[in-house]
Amino acid sequence: MNPLYNYLLKFADDSFIMGQRLSAWCGEGPYLEEDIALTNIALDELGQANNFYVYASRVADNGKSEDDLAFLRYEHEYVNAHWVELPNEDYAQTILKVYVFSVYQKLMFEALSNSADEELSALAQKSLKEVKYHYTHASSWMKIFAQGTEESRERLVKAIENIWEYTKGLFAKVEGEDDLVALNIAPDVDGLYTEFVAITTRDFQEYGLEFPANPFMQPKSRTGYHTEYFGYILCELQYMQRAYPGCTW
Repeated sequence: MNPLYNYLLKFADDSFIMGQRLSAWCGEGPYLEEDIALTNIALDELGQANNFYVYASRVADNGKSEDDLAFLRYEHEYVNAHWVELPNEDYAQTILKVYVFSVYQKLMFEALSNSADEELSALAQKSLKEVKYHYTHASSWMKIFAQGTEESRERLVKAIENIWEYTKGLFAKVEGEDDLVALNIAPDVDGLYTEFVAITTRDFQEYGLEFPANPFMQPKSRTGYHTEYFGYILCELQYMQRAYPGCTW
């Protein structure tokens, strides 16, 4: 399999599943302005997913469209990180998910803006404009929760304790990624993870939060192995295409 194809799916699948997760808040947000803001972030993620799927379908050149890649693969063929599969739970955990994902995407797309692959570079630059807003928005809410009421802080701390061990999985590699690094198409994710830790440590200090001390991180992101939540997400996403093959809007 073409390493670039796998690499593009990494970004497409991440954004696709993250967008699906966040869209569940549409009409359920804590108040109207925030409801719209989070829905717009979900739409941004779905738009990014579409862009990467379109490029991946051209690279594969096997007659499969971007919709086929999004809706008609089996569970083990998706290479998204476990982080984006995790449930929304309350609003504190959702904001934590957006915050971490935006830090990751910001670092990745900044690095990919200098990719030797011109189309990948262009996609990264386009996505980066959106991700910078996602980071600003989520970071503001992280501070509000951390420095707000006793309950808001407790909920955020609980979310960090519950899911922080999945953060490093965002930086897991897909098959053939090292070959792309050697060609200056992809950045070295080990270096990016070091930057991620530095940024989140600095931010947590600003928020007045204790940075997680437990070094344990969940393995097997991007390997085709998924959390117990993923099958339910896929059932929702694929129902129409499985029930009515070839249906279009």
